[in-house]
Amino acid sequence: MAINSAPESSLLSLIYRSYPTAVSPDATETDLLTVSPKIFPQTTFSAPEEADIKQWLGTISGLQGALTKDDKPVITNILGQLNGHLATRTTILGTKPSVADISAYALLAPVVEKWSPEERTGEQGYHHIVRHIDFVQNSRLFALQIPEEEKIAIDVNDVRFVPKPVDPKEEKERKKKEKAAAQNAGAAAEGKPLVVGKGKPEAAAKEETPTATQAEGKPKKEKKEKKEKQPRAKPAPASASPPSPCVIDLRVGHILRAVNHPNADSLYVSTIDCGDAPGSDNTSLDEETGKTVRTVCSGLNGLVPLEEMQGRKIVAVCNLKPVTMRGIKSAAMVLAASPRVAEGEDSHSGPVELVTPPTDAPAGSRVYFEGWNDAEPEKVLNPKKKVWETYQPGFTTTENLEVAFDVSAVPAVQGQEGKPALGKLVTEGGLCTVKSLKGATVR
Repeated sequence: MAINSAPESSLLSLIYRSYPTAVSPDATETDLLTVSPKIFPQTTFSAPEEADIKQWLGTISGLQGALTKDDKPVITNILGQLNGHLATRTTILGTKPSVADISAYALLAPVVEKWSPEERTGEQGYHHIVRHIDFVQNSRLFALQIPEEEKIAIDVNDVRFVPKPVDPKEEKERKKKEKAAAQNAGAAAEGKPLVVGKGKPEAAAKEETPTATQAEGKPKKEKKEKKEKQPRAKPAPASASPPSPCVIDLRVGHILRAVNHPNADSLYVSTIDCGDAPGSDNTSLDEETGKTVRTVCSGLNGLVPLEEMQGRKIVAVCNLKPVTMRGIKSAAMVLAASPRVAEGEDSHSGPVELVTPPTDAPAGSRVYFEGWNDAEPEKVLNPKKKVWETYQPGFTTTENLEVAFDVSAVPAVQGQEGKPALGKLVTEGGLCTVKSLKGATVR
């Protein structure tokens, strides 16, 4: 693997160019933990997060020493640790920016630049380090002042190897067949009849052998006639719950990775952790992270940059009936906002902004509209009843860029006492928002 360590001054140069008030132009070294508040004045870090930053700065320093000495075993070990850590995180801390990300970028950008496509995203490549480098140099979260010609050229579409998810149900069935085959092999070795289907050979033998009483011709005891049971009165059906958007299963989702759909130019295919239990319907096991995930196709290609889809939190609709989109089964929908358009106009022309939950909300957290959290979501929405189509017109954004449910747009829910006219979309940790679209439609 091609290796080239960054000059010692590159980190200071990058910090001074991007955050001129953080360090002196004459500085030859700096304590990154000390300048962190000047670089990220709006971000607060907990004690565990500060400890993580310190630990990763030490690890990155160790990697720099290994690169200088060309110590390949140590380099491989640290790169593997970092790549695995970033597999489920957008930044080193998860979603928050830190000086550890900037330090890693300054050291590894020239290293990644020299990697071949196979070394970047091949089967043994460091996919997540490459994605992290691209994110740090382009994201407004860091606002690094790097001229376009100095940025590392990364083709997000050039993915040489994508691990195939393992279907838990198929894996369970395979193990079941292997166990049955092993039992039959053991039975054959002992000269016993092979077991095929359900039931045991001993039970079948007992059924075929007449009992001593039957052989002697003794009469069987007559069975008593059973009295006919009176049919029980069926309980009255439970009263139907008032119409409510709470029947829609909205959850925080964490996009582990997203790629272009191989058969459709307008679609992305995302691997999303929605907090499902292992073996749940319409999920699979992601071999790379060990998480239970859903595969989701979204028509956002050309509307949302692919790099913005990587490693981020979103809000997913998780109980729509799965649909196959150009050969790939999609098991959820990513919520996004777009301007309202007049009838007959193109509603997919953009701009489009993803609905963003609080950064610290765990994947799988329930998302709901304030005042409408009065029942559990349905397992699967019946497409014939047009449930989603009934409530979606009320999904909108406010002047404060909060996502909300507008009762006036949904006749089915109007007139219910105690319900807010505008219920904000919330989850664990706070409100769900968009970047800039006010009065938009959300779907």
